[in-house]
Formats: sequence, C-alpha cells, structure tokens
Amino acid sequence: MVSLSSEQSSGQSGSKHFDVAVIGGGPAGYAAALYGASAGLSIALVEHNKMGGTCLNVGCIPAKELLETASVFRTVTHAKDFGIVAEPHGVEWAKTLSRKQAIIDQLVGGLTGLLKNRKVTLLDGTGRLGSDHRTVHVGGGASGETSVTADNIILAAGSLTRSLPGFPIDDFRIVTSDQLLSIRELPSSAIVIGGGAIGCEFASMMSDLGTKVTILEYMPKILPGCDVDVTRVVERSFKKRGIDIHTGVAVQSQTTNDDGVTVTFGENQQLTAETVVMSVGRRPASETLGLSSTGVQVDDRGFILVDENCRTTAPRVWAVGDVINTPQLAHVGFAEGILAITDVLGEATRPVDYDKVPWCIYCHPEVAFAGHSEESAKEAGYDVVVSKHRFTGNGRAMIVGETDGLVKVIAEKQADGTGGRILGVHMVGPWVTEQLGQGYLAVNWEATVDEVAHFIQPHPTMSELFGESVLALTGRSLHG
Repeated sequence: MVSLSSEQSSGQSGSKHFDVAVIGGGPAGYAAALYGASAGLSIALVEHNKMGGTCLNVGCIPAKELLETASVFRTVTHAKDFGIVAEPHGVEWAKTLSRKQAIIDQLVGGLTGLLKNRKVTLLDGTGRLGSDHRTVHVGGGASGETSVTADNIILAAGSLTRSLPGFPIDDFRIVTSDQLLSIRELPSSAIVIGGGAIGCEFASMMSDLGTKVTILEYMPKILPGCDVDVTRVVERSFKKRGIDIHTGVAVQSQTTNDDGVTVTFGENQQLTAETVVMSVGRRPASETLGLSSTGVQVDDRGFILVDENCRTTAPRVWAVGDVINTPQLAHVGFAEGILAITDVLGEATRPVDYDKVPWCIYCHPEVAFAGHSEESAKEAGYDVVVSKHRFTGNGRAMIVGETDGLVKVIAEKQADGTGGRILGVHMVGPWVTEQLGQGYLAVNWEATVDEVAHFIQPHPTMSELFGESVLALTGRSLHG
C-alpha cells in the first residue's frame, strides 16, 4: 500500500510532491485523478487544453448533442404521423451550436469543481515526463514553467484527429471532427471519408438535417467491427434516407476550389461536395510527453506499450486511455484510470477484458454490442447458435414509430442444439445504446441462456426483444 504523509495527502496547490501525477485531463486522466483522490492519494493533474479532453469538448458530448438535434428534427418532420401539426420547421444552426456549447461548458465546470473539491491540484500546461520517472515538467500554459514530483506517474495524453496526405484541414472545405462540431453552417453536400463509428454518426446527423451525404469506406463494409446483420440494417436505413455508400474504395486525392472539393477515389471515380469530413481515426498524442529519454517504449504508430495493468516499461509509470492501443472509448478510459490507481495502491487488480467492453454508436438507427459477433465467435472456434428478433413486432417500437432494427444473441451451441453460455449481444434500432446493459452483464458474467431467460422483462418496452431473443435459444419461445 502507498504510505501517505499528512502534507502529501492534502493535495493543496502549494505542494510540489504528490503520490500521483497525471498528465492529461481527458476521461482516462480525470478518472484516475478522481478515483485516486477518493482513495486518499494526493494528486496533481496536468492538462494543456480544456478539462475533459476530447470526449467532453470535441468528441462524445458535442457529437451526441448534434445527433440529438437531428433526432428532434426527425421527430418534428414526422409529427404529422402522430396527428401533430408542426409546420413550418427548420434548423437554426447557430442556436444548435450555442446549446451544444452550453452543455459542454456546464459539464467542464462541473468536472473542474469536482476535481477541486477532491483536493486535486490542477496545472495548466503541457506535461512532459522527466528521465527520472518521478518528475513532470509543465510549460506553455497558465501555470507557467514549473515542475512537480510524484511517486507514481500516469500518462493520459489522449489522441489527435488523423487526416490523409494531401487533404489539408481548414474550417469548412476539409474538416475533421474538431472543425465539424463547430462548423459555421451546415454544408449542402458532404463527403465523409471513413465509414466507421464516427463517420456513420456524422453522416447520419448531417443527412437528417438536410445535407446530401456520401460515405467512402476503404473496408468491404461500413462499421467494420460490427456484426454483419447489424451493418445491413444501418446500410438499408442510410440508403433509404439518400446517403450514398461506396465501400472497398481507396481515396487518392482532392482538388479544392471556390465551389467545393472534388475527391478522386477507387478506379479514378470522382465526387464533388461542398465539404469533406475526414473520419479516418485518431492517433495517440504520445509525442507531447517527451518520452525519448525515459525508457517508456512506444510502438511504430505512437502507442505507449503497457502490460495488462497498464504499466509501461518504466518503473512506477502507467499509461491509460487513447495513448495506448486499446479501444478508444471514454468508458474504457475510465476503467483504465481506475485500474492504474488500483495498481498504484497495491490492491488486487482486475485487468480490462477488451474483447467484452460495451460499444455504442449513436447514428440513426443506433448500434450497441458487447462480446463476439457471429463471425468472430466462429473464427475463435466456437460452435454457435444464434437468435434474432426484429423491432417490427415490438409494441413500444411501433408506438414511437421506430421499427427498423433487431437484437441478435450469439451463444455456445449445446449438444441438444439449444444455447449455452452467451458469447455476444448485438443490437441495432431505437434506443439500443440505453438497452445494452443487461446484454453486457450477461456476456461478462458468462451467463447461460437458461439463467438469463428466467428473468422477467417489463412490458411494453424495447428491452423485451433481448428477453425474447434469449428465450428462443432455450428451444422454446413466445412471439418469435
């Protein structure tokens, strides 16, 4: 266990030595700081930009706020289906951006206040790890040029947007998520390069608000990590709403003029749009940490190498969040921050099982899953049985007017053909990001079909579909 002196445990800003110094104030970094402080550790947290990192400022929160705006617009557009007259209607984009920023500011303020209430010392600047593995040099921010020492260091520098060579980023013609989330006006047309989770969210949001959208994806299908049945539902919905999808194509070049951007892709195919949205992933921001003389090893893509407890190759130095090669999800960062602090305290750790973390994609229709897809389960050597139930017959889905989608449960196949242990749960459809919880627990508790089928689902709810899908794997079923 870490031994705390009374001076260290105070965590006041006058102290220069701490139990833990965290570099990076995103989800992984601030989770480590909050969890460590709640355990009585003195914590220094260094952040060079805004507290909350990418997720809170230019990621999860603003993206989902704009997607909710798109959802409200869809609802109003189809209000007449419910007998409601809601015309005329349109989008006041400036007001949308103002609302988005107000939510961000409130959350950033709340997080900063919580950190201060936990006696976490906040330092504004870029943190660099010293060669002694105990010193963090801080500079370039409001805290000035200073240094702190700590018995333990946690690196949580986060990530940066990526682009493609020859696609210079600006404020309107060629943008990443950073610029799109504050773009001055919605473009009349857009090419989204990258059909992963972020690309599909942006495509869905812009299309719902009136932008003509085309997706260019290098892989054979959009949402490459998703179960194929889930992807098909999203593809059908996108195409029905006028989103053009080109998969298995490489983007080659672009030409920009006053009218827009012409992108060359595939076999010399060309498309022109007002705006190009780069959605080709994020890269770790490890270069800001000054690691060259520290003994902290970094791979050829910039990810810091760690073991199952997020320990780096340097003693008493951990790395968490987007700066390591794990799923770039805020909730995974939370878990890694907690894991690192647990290890700092010398307590028994439970490493993150990255194959079973929850994934949520907030396009329309929504996607959520945990565990194996049908394909990956078979590739892993499992003999599987699968149950699929669609929202078309779900009473609550019909009431809200959102019946596209399905729930798919993958289980080990028993000798009698029924399902055994639940290996994966995949959902696509209305509000599935809020329904995944019980499926996630089933997968991670290694529950069997018989165990889960015993539990009662409330009626009428969307979550009934999960219960029905599991029940069918017992060899008997109700509605499907």
